[in-house]
Amino acid sequence: MLKSSLLSISTLAVAVAASLSLAVPADAQDTIRIGAPLPLTGPLSPEGLKQQRGYDLWAETANAAGGIDVGGTKMPVEIVYVDYESNTPRAVQSAERLITEDKVNFLFSPFGSGAAKAASSVSERYGIPTIAATASSEAVYDQGYQYLFGTFTPNSTLTTPLTEIVVNSGEDIKTVAIYARNDLFPLAIAKEMEASAKANGLEVLSFDEYAIGTLDHASALTLMRQSQPDWVFATGYINDLILMRRQMSELGIKPKVLTMIAGPAYKEFVEAGGPLAENISSAAWWHPSVTYEGEDVFGTTADYVAAFEAKYGALPDYAEASASAAGAILELAIEKAGTVDPAAVRDALASLDVTTFYGQVKFGETGQITSLEPPVFQIQDGEAKAIFPEAIKQTDLKFGGIQ
Repeated sequence: MLKSSLLSISTLAVAVAASLSLAVPADAQDTIRIGAPLPLTGPLSPEGLKQQRGYDLWAETANAAGGIDVGGTKMPVEIVYVDYESNTPRAVQSAERLITEDKVNFLFSPFGSGAAKAASSVSERYGIPTIAATASSEAVYDQGYQYLFGTFTPNSTLTTPLTEIVVNSGEDIKTVAIYARNDLFPLAIAKEMEASAKANGLEVLSFDEYAIGTLDHASALTLMRQSQPDWVFATGYINDLILMRRQMSELGIKPKVLTMIAGPAYKEFVEAGGPLAENISSAAWWHPSVTYEGEDVFGTTADYVAAFEAKYGALPDYAEASASAAGAILELAIEKAGTVDPAAVRDALASLDVTTFYGQVKFGETGQITSLEPPVFQIQDGEAKAIFPEAIKQTDLKFGGIQ
């Protein structure tokens, strides 16, 4: 198997080389080209690099099997990466460049709901089937677009089960303080939490936002401490939440329940937090303990986890698995269509109803997946342990113990 560095260089975004064990060089004919604008540098780079790992594993696995079966002909896969440096306008420009100049057949969306929504107008305009591996906000999918599909269920599927677990626990949890990054997904899921809390009889003491790029949360957290909430619900991305957690500890904020989304599912968060990560609850769209018998190139969930561990020396998290699933889903749709014609592949994606290593895949009318039941988990003894759904439950939710 040839090794090549596949990258696309834009005048607006510096490409980051990715060593990919793909079957063919970039200039080979009859290759399925997939554009992937990612934040490989800048504050969102931890998340972007996770997506890249997931995509790489899928591409290598597909090519090791000879490529994607397109109407009886095997075609290899090439992923064309562009680093948009954690800048949303550059993500949009990169998506257009990938379509018009790099001539990709399909797209994987930029990271997160905000950038995915912004770039979706480009792929819709050109009629390029696009899979968003890290966009959950319904505002991404309510635009009436036909070519956008997402592997994350709506935000409410994360907040509602967690709220019900807390409310039905028998613990004396009556008040909630919400602290959210002012960005599409973090703010949207915080609002879902507010609605869920109120629907379940909890008092929302505060709902505060912080700006993208905030490097000091002390003032907002000091105000939060004065209200002494039973439950703190904080949203953002991994670097935001690591900083926030440290400052919460310094200020002596010790709620009975501390929930952070998204970050605790990542081993990097647990390692960086150390003892401060203990007993933080969260929710995600996938967990390596699920067990599915997939019809995709990876097969079972266990086979996928083993392949990921063999390549990267670690368990996959939900972001990495979702990226791999995006590739596997696209592969199934191309094989179903029997062609790389974008309209035909779009129709195949819309009609998919299939089990993969990631779970059951069926898209709703807006293109957002509707067939998954996302896990709720808590960091216990340095590991993310599932507390919901019952089929994969590993432990019960612990209260208190926040340092």
